[in-house]
Amino acid sequence: MSEDTQSAEEKSVADVVVERLTAWDVERIYGYAGDGNNPLLGALRRSGVGPRFMRARHEEAAAFMAVGDAKYSGQAGVVCSTQGPGAAHLLNGLYDAKLDSVPVVALVAQQHTSVLGSGYQQEIDLAAVFADVAGPYMQTVASAEQVPMVLDRAFRAALTYRTPVVVVLPHDVQNLPAPELGDELDQEHGVVVTAPEWTHGVVTPRDDDVARAVEVLGAGERIAILAGRGVAGARDELMELAERLDAGVTMSLLGKPYVDESSPLVGGTMGHLGTTASARILQNCDTLLIVGSNDPWTEFYPRPGQARAVQIDLDPANLANRYPVEVGMVGEAAYALRALTARVASRDRTAWRSDVETWVGQWREISRERAEVTARGLNPELVARRLAECLPHDARLSVDVGSSVYHYVRQMDLPTSVPAHLSSTLASMGCGVPYALAAKAGAPGRPVALLAGDGAMQMLGINELITVAESWPGWEDPVMVVVVLSNRDLAEVSWEQRESEAQPRFARSQEVPGFDMAGYAELLGLRGVRVETAEDLAPALEAAFSADRPTVVDAVTDPDIPLLPPFPHGREMLESMRTGLRAEGEAGSHALELLETYARMEEERFT
Repeated sequence: MSEDTQSAEEKSVADVVVERLTAWDVERIYGYAGDGNNPLLGALRRSGVGPRFMRARHEEAAAFMAVGDAKYSGQAGVVCSTQGPGAAHLLNGLYDAKLDSVPVVALVAQQHTSVLGSGYQQEIDLAAVFADVAGPYMQTVASAEQVPMVLDRAFRAALTYRTPVVVVLPHDVQNLPAPELGDELDQEHGVVVTAPEWTHGVVTPRDDDVARAVEVLGAGERIAILAGRGVAGARDELMELAERLDAGVTMSLLGKPYVDESSPLVGGTMGHLGTTASARILQNCDTLLIVGSNDPWTEFYPRPGQARAVQIDLDPANLANRYPVEVGMVGEAAYALRALTARVASRDRTAWRSDVETWVGQWREISRERAEVTARGLNPELVARRLAECLPHDARLSVDVGSSVYHYVRQMDLPTSVPAHLSSTLASMGCGVPYALAAKAGAPGRPVALLAGDGAMQMLGINELITVAESWPGWEDPVMVVVVLSNRDLAEVSWEQRESEAQPRFARSQEVPGFDMAGYAELLGLRGVRVETAEDLAPALEAAFSADRPTVVDAVTDPDIPLLPPFPHGREMLESMRTGLRAEGEAGSHALELLETYARMEEERFT
């Protein structure tokens, strides 16, 4: 009998793992092969209905893919690795999942149980390695009978707590014969019966909490809303309440994709990389409603004591986590917002609403003017703006970490039909191409776009472009547009050195080597185009979105475009930035001139 037609009696634990993944409706498992997970990969090959194995070029990228899959799908992402270095490489992606509250199940191989504790090759203490990142559930499988229970609990923990979990599978345990449990519901001492089932109920806030929140909101004259990722699925409810209260709306970085930015009440993303309109709204409000957000940029919240605050969150542990909240409401955002809308009084047009709409309008003018500032090469803000204008309504967007996030926040007002994801709280460079691949894997018929800097692309992205080249012939829609902001500088860190340290750019640490992204794409069988002028930008993007294969748009941009925090915070940072640029001498003169231009725009609009 061939290996591919094994009888039920010859099934191994690895086959049971695959069957259980299938029972949990897992469609894709990301990873990289090694001797430790060979039994699992063999079982995937034998299975006719099991998950599809999605091979990355590196385990870190595979972990990012699983995180991206979870973010785009809302389901648990799954990743596997071999032991030792393969396991350690997963950590960055798993921390991305932990800090952004995303469910991921990691299946990690381990050396044979007989050699554990001997300092064997590739033996590391996986329990210690993953103890922090997989806090709610981290378990080593020690027997065949244990497998169904461990996997079921891993998935339930990941989905319940929105976090990564780790299941360690020693090599010899994977090869054990499948357990003889009959229908798996027989009673036997030392065996825990289980089933691959998970669901959640509807969590609604307590009525007395709603009443207290209505009192606080009703007494407010200048109401601001901070919306986080928890408003996913509650976009309409959020805006209905905002209209009823004449409230200005700001978002955390994770909340940006879930808010309709076309509304004149929406001031954009808050925080260091946010908009001036959001800063004005939060700095001038007397009442704050936080909905589904745990954003850590506390210096951009209202000053403590400035505003009475109400917070809605599904997790009670998040209440008053970032601001001294007076009323906490535990519940799903849509239900909580509906409860508030039904009980708060509507208002005639208020002076506060007029202020908010003025600030939002002023910010939109500043955003447009910034994109039109003349640069040496392309203005990266213009690149982001044109990319947003070219995005199809059914596209998915991935954003890598670095200066590209600033430009995404400030220039890309997306259609509400376009989901966008990035590594937010961990803010790890290198996530962009893996996220884009996961976006495509989950919806191969939809176009995907990516905005990334050349530093992030050289860190991990160019490796995973090989995966793009390997994968795209199997996609229903071949469109993936990778827009690279090639400025040969780690621009965000360069500006942070000037802003936070009043120090000049350290060229030796900041320079990114020149790399022909477009030529490299062509070598891989993709399309590559280099864009150096504003006139060529829109035609290049339009062609990319109608191409017969993925396209890398290598946009040659100016590293001196300032990453100025929103005013009034930005005003406080100006002198340190000037000091750092002056210390650079002639090399910093162009950036200093642009910085003064940006500062004048802010002052003229908001003074």
